[in-house]
Amino acid sequence: MTLETQDRRVDLSDPIRQAVHLRPAVRAGAEERFAASDPSPGLDLTRNPRIARLVRNRKFQFLLILPNQIVFWTVIFVGLFGTAIPGLNFGAAITWYVWFCLVFVMMVVVGRAWCVMCPFGGFAEWIQRRTLFQRTQKTLGLGRKLPEPIARYGFVIPVVSFLLLTWIEEFFNIAGPGNPADTAWMVVGIVASALSFFLVFERRTFCRYFCPLTSLIGTVGSMGSVAGFRTRDRGLCLSCETKDCMRGGKDGFGCPWYTWPGSADSNLYCGLCSECYKSCPEDNVGLFLQKPLTSVVAPRRRRADVAWAIALLWGLVLYQQVNATNVYTSLDNWLNTHLGFPHYPDPIDYVGLIIAFALVMAGSARALGFFARRRDVSLERPGSFADRMSPFRAFFVPMAYGLIPVVGADYFARQLPKFFKHAARVVPAVQHIAGFSGTGSPVYSVHILADPAIVTAQVAVISLGTVAALWTTWRIANRELVSVSRNAVAVKLAATVLVAAWGTLAAVLYVAMHAAS
Repeated sequence: MTLETQDRRVDLSDPIRQAVHLRPAVRAGAEERFAASDPSPGLDLTRNPRIARLVRNRKFQFLLILPNQIVFWTVIFVGLFGTAIPGLNFGAAITWYVWFCLVFVMMVVVGRAWCVMCPFGGFAEWIQRRTLFQRTQKTLGLGRKLPEPIARYGFVIPVVSFLLLTWIEEFFNIAGPGNPADTAWMVVGIVASALSFFLVFERRTFCRYFCPLTSLIGTVGSMGSVAGFRTRDRGLCLSCETKDCMRGGKDGFGCPWYTWPGSADSNLYCGLCSECYKSCPEDNVGLFLQKPLTSVVAPRRRRADVAWAIALLWGLVLYQQVNATNVYTSLDNWLNTHLGFPHYPDPIDYVGLIIAFALVMAGSARALGFFARRRDVSLERPGSFADRMSPFRAFFVPMAYGLIPVVGADYFARQLPKFFKHAARVVPAVQHIAGFSGTGSPVYSVHILADPAIVTAQVAVISLGTVAALWTTWRIANRELVSVSRNAVAVKLAATVLVAAWGTLAAVLYVAMHAAS
């Protein structure tokens, strides 16, 4: 398989990726732009010999995935055959009271930490590669490529998957938690879906384009301090003739995420699998740390699909907050009565409110463009990337990236009531498997925080996220919006006011929810 066929849909808007396999003149221009002028991606952890040996070991990712495999097969087994009491069923308790909350912590601190140890993709990849960790030459399955028209939607497809899965979960009250068997069947469904995609398409097509969590993990994870695997010398990458990091070499597979480390400027698509590090014959790839929020602020070319994914994810979490208030209950009951739908959540207001919130967010960015009186930069910088963007995209896309911290904070805050009220139930749930405990356990009813304190914690999380979003938006506006605006100070102030308004709305909704789960 040629590099062109592998790399053609990674990011067609990125000239550095095109430069890998296009004419020498383009390659030279790309090298000047991306190699000579770029700062170091950060601290290279693999300069430490012990870390380098660990990451280069082919058992590295297997040993990260294995514990999660054990836990999630236990979730399935206990969910199907264990007690029907949700708080005593280990599968339901660990999934809804602890796991989802911890995943958000990993995103904010590390980035795509969950992806490197994910039991869904990991299990399917073992079968696809026909090995647990060894480098193999032949894979199992059809090895098809995802059609380009579908791949162009990027992060929007997995957001739709996430919205659908969330609606199913709320309709059947799976995360209530309801019947533990429903949780088990949901996990089985995700595993079966992943395996099906791995057997039809090449590499981790499912993980990049269809996994319900990939958009959320990718966007929120861009706040993390792990930059991912990056090239040490981009000039060396451009002159490399083999591109083993993409094609695969004798010691490693080609990047399962279709990401070329020579052009990476964020951790958005790095699954931390270390295959590029193992494959590079020049030892020119490292695992880098970065300052928090760097991957939110730093990308040179922002993607519209990522921006719309952020808007839709923001719409979903705001919908979940609104539906936890008393006002929403009346609306949903009225719709259910008139549309003949059995119960919450009615799909009309579910989809309608999410899209409405996303459009209001996009519209506020467009209004910022009118307020800023976007100037004509075509005469000043002919042919620049800013010139080719519509006025809407020139403001909406950077503003959406700037909101990532408050969106991530909102999702994390949404998980806190279940964690603080019920996380302790995991202990009697584990004991119950061995037949030692029940609902009479003194730990079963322990609340880490009471409701008023939970609300305080939620507002505090949103406040921190809003402050971080204000900082990222100011930086992004200073670098990208000022250049296309007539009034630099006004556009920066207006952008930060919009972010403050969205953060305030989220905080007010948490107060109105009264720590509802």
